Amino acid sequence: MKYALSAVALALLTACGQPSDTSKTQETLMTETQAAHPFTYPVTAKGDVVDSYFDKKVADPYRWLEDDRSEQTGNWVKEQNKVTFAYLDQIGYRDQIKQRLEALWNYEKVGAPFIEGDYTYFFKNDGLQNQSVLYRKKGDAEAEVFLDPNTFSSDATTSLADVSFSEDGKTLAYSISEGGSDWRKIIIIDVETKKPIEETLVDVKFSGVSWKGNEGFYYSSYDKPEGSELSAKTDQHKLYYHQLGTAQKDDPVVFGGVDAEKHRYVGGVVTDDGKYLIVSAANATSGNKVFLKDLTKADSAFVTLYAEGNADFEFVDSRGDALYFVTNLNAPNKKLIKVDATAPDADKWTDVIPETANVLDVSKGAGFLFANYMVDAISQIKQYDYDGKLVRDVSLPGLGTVSGFGGKTKDTTLYYSFTNYNTAPSTFAFEPKSGETSTYYKAAVKFNSDDYESKQVFYTSKDGTKVPMIITHKKGIQLDGNNPTMLYGYGGFNVSLTPAFSVANLVWMEMGGVYAVPNLRGGGEYGKAWHDAGIQLKKQNVFDDFIAAGEYLIAQKYTSSNKLAIRGGSNGGLLVGAVMTQRPDLMKVAIPQVGVLDMLRYHTFTAGAGWAYDYGTSEQNKEMFDYLKGYSPVHNVKEGVAYPATLVTTGDHDDRVVPAHSFKFAAELQAKATGPNPQMIRIETNAGHGAGVPVSKQIELAADIFGFTLFNMGVKELPKQ
Repeated sequence: MKYALSAVALALLTACGQPSDTSKTQETLMTETQAAHPFTYPVTAKGDVVDSYFDKKVADPYRWLEDDRSEQTGNWVKEQNKVTFAYLDQIGYRDQIKQRLEALWNYEKVGAPFIEGDYTYFFKNDGLQNQSVLYRKKGDAEAEVFLDPNTFSSDATTSLADVSFSEDGKTLAYSISEGGSDWRKIIIIDVETKKPIEETLVDVKFSGVSWKGNEGFYYSSYDKPEGSELSAKTDQHKLYYHQLGTAQKDDPVVFGGVDAEKHRYVGGVVTDDGKYLIVSAANATSGNKVFLKDLTKADSAFVTLYAEGNADFEFVDSRGDALYFVTNLNAPNKKLIKVDATAPDADKWTDVIPETANVLDVSKGAGFLFANYMVDAISQIKQYDYDGKLVRDVSLPGLGTVSGFGGKTKDTTLYYSFTNYNTAPSTFAFEPKSGETSTYYKAAVKFNSDDYESKQVFYTSKDGTKVPMIITHKKGIQLDGNNPTMLYGYGGFNVSLTPAFSVANLVWMEMGGVYAVPNLRGGGEYGKAWHDAGIQLKKQNVFDDFIAAGEYLIAQKYTSSNKLAIRGGSNGGLLVGAVMTQRPDLMKVAIPQVGVLDMLRYHTFTAGAGWAYDYGTSEQNKEMFDYLKGYSPVHNVKEGVAYPATLVTTGDHDDRVVPAHSFKFAAELQAKATGPNPQMIRIETNAGHGAGVPVSKQIELAADIFGFTLFNMGVKELPKQ
């Protein structure tokens, strides 16, 4: 079926590479490829920018779309959205999907309680509230609203990003994100009056808040960049100390203020007893240096605990001068070590929980340590004391993902959540002394989990590597190759995809869909070796793993190429972009979301240079440049190829993976793709990389993605429930 959609042409570029004010008719500007298309897209003006890399010149005709502040880019965004939403509006069952999402999403969600000062706090969402609300109660009194982020802005796009209480619980520093930006503001209030006690801290980015007693706190940020704060490069992170009652301009730089301390990511945390400040400093998303400062001594100097920066160290807890870290130094699957702060030499470190065959994470609470092992992406929990003696294996509700078991030493009850692909998150209370578990909160989603099943399979990738994948769907589906299937992946940055419930995925499966998630190389499911097998000159392994997952689903008759969709976000957006340009025949639909799609220039925006451990950069050497150009989605869209139906999604305020990645990729697809499939981009306004997105916008996006996907798979109407 063909559709003619109206659009407005954008201006041409002048010789200087900027859009001119000269406009022409749509017919004049339309390329031959577009004329052969069943769609009429806004014409994206081409510039004459050419970059030189080693012995090659690379054209970048859409460089002007990197200017997120220009009127021309703003007009382009508006015209693209007109075309996209006109297309989506013709999908008759899109509203039906949205209504079903709203109905299932509308259940109460309650978070685990935590105690600060005289109050017990917890987050709750009544069902369809755009942002969850922070409540509190004192003793047996009725709970009251403490902070309601739904009141922060008229459109609910300002979200609560973090809360941190002073030691006595009487003061709160909370951070907010406006429009999904990574730039934050910190607001400091008196918990009794709920009123601010001083001026708001501004221009804070990639930061936690760690209190030094009740006096003040440490936080991190960059100098405000010149040019666009959404896309300008930021590469020197600094740790500041804010003393209550003083102006932010007077906050001293504690670490990162000199060239010798220059790092892209710096963070500080104070031990619970207030004795030490632990500083982590890194130039990439993998590996960090560790420094220690004794806060009990005035003007004490930093002591270096680990200077190489080629391994990961995560601070867990302290007991006096004993500091506990999880590290993958000489332990690819991680171990817990103890460091004596008074004698921190590496030869004196001791193992508390040694490395095993499974990847380790550690939390602490109630005077115990909890080892969360990942066994083929499934959680197993073991309880230890601080000498590394096993207390017990913790019995869990089933096979899935567990998080929690964290708290203060004085806590007597800890909480954890459990979920998997067909089990909504529930919260359990755990008694560390006895090992008893009881249900604290059970999610009341209006569906029967027994109607669905999840199965883990292991398939073979191109080079013979066995890769796990969990496939979830309604019980009783026919393996006839005709099931709409969503293949979701990530494969990077040591991130592990473990089973987790999603209302949106439930609706997809209700409609007869299959949801499949492979654990690709580049992720962290099998430790550092698995991560390193999918980075830099081995990145193609990740794409091969994803392609092999799609081929497995087709071979096993779950689906066919005409009923397969691939989806991923951020690094997963790169995954989708690379796979759809390498194997456009494999799938019918591609959904690259907030993707890293221009691999030659990603490192020139915001903190993108910190991703070089995973990607390498085009400036590194000729071999790396050639490799990146060989798979960079923006640079591998070819003239005249029938690409799958594509819905690129991004936010115009994304300052982590700047929207220019998505803008350029969509422009290339629209200019070069042939065949009957639409090449659309959906640009959420006043939205960022994904954090703090209002529920209403999450529902709208899911309805649009599912409607677009099913429509392009030829689905005429939804199955009756």
